[in-house]
Amino acid sequence: MSILVRDGVGVRPRAAVAPRRRSGVPAAAWAGLQPWLLPIALVGLWQAACMAGLVPETVLPRPSAVLATGWAMVRTGELPAAMAVSFGRALAGLVVGGGIGFALGLANGLSRRSDRWTDTTLQMLRNVPHLALIPLVILWFGIGEGAKLFLVALGVFFPVYLNTLHGIRTVDPQLIEMGRSYGMSTATLFRRVVLPGALPSIFVGLRFGLGIMWLTLIVAETIAAQSGLGYMAMQAREFMQTDVIVLAILIYALLGKLADWTATLGERWAMPWRIAR
Repeated sequence: MSILVRDGVGVRPRAAVAPRRRSGVPAAAWAGLQPWLLPIALVGLWQAACMAGLVPETVLPRPSAVLATGWAMVRTGELPAAMAVSFGRALAGLVVGGGIGFALGLANGLSRRSDRWTDTTLQMLRNVPHLALIPLVILWFGIGEGAKLFLVALGVFFPVYLNTLHGIRTVDPQLIEMGRSYGMSTATLFRRVVLPGALPSIFVGLRFGLGIMWLTLIVAETIAAQSGLGYMAMQAREFMQTDVIVLAILIYALLGKLADWTATLGERWAMPWRIAR
């Protein structure tokens, strides 16, 4: 709120000052810290419960032990190698599945003929749980990279496809008519009206697909893999290394958060006209 002060002529507003917390922490920094307070508090509670003996180390190791294990694996190079393999698989599945889903969503949203030919088949396939296909996929591709790429791409495909299709179909018809009345060509109308109007729904599908991407990859790597974070966790299970299993789970969670944060940045870059949240 601006504050009125008097000068020699009249009343003018004083320049607004960025709000600061009483502790001296800028409001922007405090807003960025707030989402992490609950996770940090939960980790602190976890550590305290383990140190007090309320949680046995064999059931759930303390966070400090998990961190020490992670640092040791970083020094040996085992953890960075596993993360690189899993990240590469996730990215490849996202590009393939998301790209095909986006293309078909655009085609079916813009063309009634394409929609009549393909949408019914896709809706039938969507109701088949893709993780239930794992035994069949192993028979098709073995336990190589093809099986994991197929499963991740299939998991990402449908959220991107459905939300792209929904976004295209729900663009305000009055905006389209206005664009046509201004003499826009079909390509210009799509670029300046249809696609910007569909972007919010498309990014919802992307963020939803990113979550399914990591979920699918976790299952695929624990069942049919010879490398990656999931394989590392399964090997640790064989030797009762609970700290390594917990470390793998936490890394999956952090990678998922990183993917969602990246999608959020992309959303803000692609839609600068939306109010920042």
